[in-house]
Amino acid sequence: MRIPSNKVCDIERFAYQELEGIYSRNEIRTLLQMLFEHFLGWSMAHFLISKNRTINQSDLLKFNFAIKDLRHGKPIQYIIGSTEFCDLTLSVSPHTLIPRPETAELVNLIKDNAKEHSPQHILDLCTGSGCIAIALSKALPSAKVFATDISAEALAVAKKNAECNHANVSFLVADILKEENPSGERFDIIVSNPPYVRVMEKAMMHRNVLDYEPHLALFVPDDDPLMFYRHIAEFASKHQQTGDKLYLEINEALGNETATLLQKQGYCCIVHKDSFGKDRMIEAAKS
Repeated sequence: MRIPSNKVCDIERFAYQELEGIYSRNEIRTLLQMLFEHFLGWSMAHFLISKNRTINQSDLLKFNFAIKDLRHGKPIQYIIGSTEFCDLTLSVSPHTLIPRPETAELVNLIKDNAKEHSPQHILDLCTGSGCIAIALSKALPSAKVFATDISAEALAVAKKNAECNHANVSFLVADILKEENPSGERFDIIVSNPPYVRVMEKAMMHRNVLDYEPHLALFVPDDDPLMFYRHIAEFASKHQQTGDKLYLEINEALGNETATLLQKQGYCCIVHKDSFGKDRMIEAAKS
């Protein structure tokens, strides 16, 4: 089935027909407004007063394909190629995770703490889209910010995001599982949102995540769910001094286990809850 005409009201009617039962009506309205802004540059007000207008055939095809993609679970961020994070507009691709609100909470925690002790060297491990590193670089312009990832494709997206947001971040290819430090620096802040979803937890995840977001950045083995945290802790202990901070986004089910692992590497830990009351962040200080 295709959109029956070039009229905006028919595009809207088609979207509700195709997406009903998958999204709420409010969500469909928001998705439509995002598509009209992306494809035509229309504001919400322009969209609302233009229901009887027609668009050209080329744009109509874009809407047809986008609505079909939404029906199949493709995230709107991948369709339009961007998302909002910490007041920044960031590009995303199938090689990068879509930044989550809880990751923004982690950034805000670091920013709040940095008001007392202005960091000089920051490292973001497993940077993906670069969202954490770029947000911290913008918020803490006096700091020298580095970011690493094993994926060259993800780093290409991150570099583009840094350039578009005028952020000064040095991006480097590195595998944290090999504890590589290509920068050679010591860091007073290390931060990471590494893969932490156990394979056994796939059944609880939405289709739009499982089918479209990169599994390399999501999943860890059931029998070794803290593998990234173990290597990050060992890496950090070698490249930090007493009082330096390590910040991690974590699996809500493994907060105590992750804190215990860090304590064995000489870190004092605080587990922070996110806005939904879930254990989601660890703030650790080298003792």
